Amino acid sequence: MRRRTTAVLSALLGGALLLGPQAAGAEGPATAPAGAAGAAAPASTASAPVVKKSTNPVTPGDFTGHGFDQCLAPEQWKMNRWLKHSPFLAVGIYISGDSRACRSQPNLTPAWVTKQLKKGWRLLPITLGPQASCHPRFPRYADDVKINPKPGNNGRYFQARQQGFAEAEKAVAAVTALGLARGSTLFYDLEGYDSSNTHCRESALAFVGAWTEKLHALGWVSGVYSSAGSGIKDLDDARVNRPGTYTLPDTIWIARWDGVANTSTSYIREDGWRPGGRVKQYRGDHVENWGGVKINIDSNFLDVGRGSVAAPESRCGGVRVSYPVYAALRPATGNQKPSDARQVKALQCLLKEQDRYAGALTGTLNARTLDSIRAFQAARGFPVRDRFTKANWMSLHAVGSSPVLKRGSAGSEVRRVQRAINAADPKAKVVVTGVFDARTDTAVRAWQKKIGLPVSGVVNPESWAALRSGVR
Repeated sequence: MRRRTTAVLSALLGGALLLGPQAAGAEGPATAPAGAAGAAAPASTASAPVVKKSTNPVTPGDFTGHGFDQCLAPEQWKMNRWLKHSPFLAVGIYISGDSRACRSQPNLTPAWVTKQLKKGWRLLPITLGPQASCHPRFPRYADDVKINPKPGNNGRYFQARQQGFAEAEKAVAAVTALGLARGSTLFYDLEGYDSSNTHCRESALAFVGAWTEKLHALGWVSGVYSSAGSGIKDLDDARVNRPGTYTLPDTIWIARWDGVANTSTSYIREDGWRPGGRVKQYRGDHVENWGGVKINIDSNFLDVGRGSVAAPESRCGGVRVSYPVYAALRPATGNQKPSDARQVKALQCLLKEQDRYAGALTGTLNARTLDSIRAFQAARGFPVRDRFTKANWMSLHAVGSSPVLKRGSAGSEVRRVQRAINAADPKAKVVVTGVFDARTDTAVRAWQKKIGLPVSGVVNPESWAALRSGVR
């Protein structure tokens, strides 16, 4: 995860991503079940935080797309610029934990949280508290502690579990104060450690198991971030080889800097936490510049919940308006065949929805339809003619609300973009699903490159303006 300085990040990388994989092949001796899911949880000494109702949406919710994490929550103007220009739509934020480098978060307020969520950002709240007992570079400060590695008389790592309960309660108190909605996913940052150290490994698993149990009891979803070769591999091995020994998190956040924007890694089995339970940090410690704003980040790819989904739609009582290719429409004259009745009906439907056509959906280019076509062309600044062109189709689909859209966005606006891109390029043939998926991203980038816009895959105000103008 993001550190305060490059030097500190590089040092921790050795624990999180280098030490873990190097030790991944070593297996410690078997131990008694530590904090088994079926074992009675010790009573917590802290009182549960009062849960306040929040009007914010659950986060990150259902989403498939790109995200970044950075130690300090960025200033609002930077978030705005990156929303408009970057491919990212999710952001990791440190909300609690005595071991985090950024204990002070001047920008992280309830107003900041609400504003990001309203703008469409997905938030990933992160806690970095006690770390594995064998991690060589923790504790970071004089007043933070490591996970207690002592197994106790019954071998259940009672003290480690107590620490896990306490960290979950503190995290819930922090996110409740920030206004996050109950049911959101809270992530624990467990940096990489030496998996061959039995008590270090087992106490860490007991800790995150207790973290998960307490979050569930308080109505939240559990996530755990760790190195692919240590914490994540150990969780997956426990899932397969010792089912029921630990309460497993709902979502795993895999630290594996392989440069591949997906949620796979060879360190764990493909079936675990699928579908919808994985995040992967695939690139770390680098600066990206979007819209003239540079931020030092880690890059992530998310596939959580149901993934990005769009509600079904029905237009004009079931008229089909989505096509892989949109034909130019013109009246039948001489040897000119009549235009495709289905696409004429789609045109009439779309014009009717924009209050530009009041006739019946006949599927024929009658006089009333031609009048509406000419009126639309005049209003949008196109040459006025008895022909509806591909550029006209682009504009017709693009007219309306114009939010920033990118990989992971979903809804009716995405459908409009997908249709407009199909009208712009007959080779694009984007499947109109309402989900801004990889194929849509590729098609948008190709169109942006062709017309000379910055190639970002982001449909921002400049891209919307070009679509409405029919630039192809």
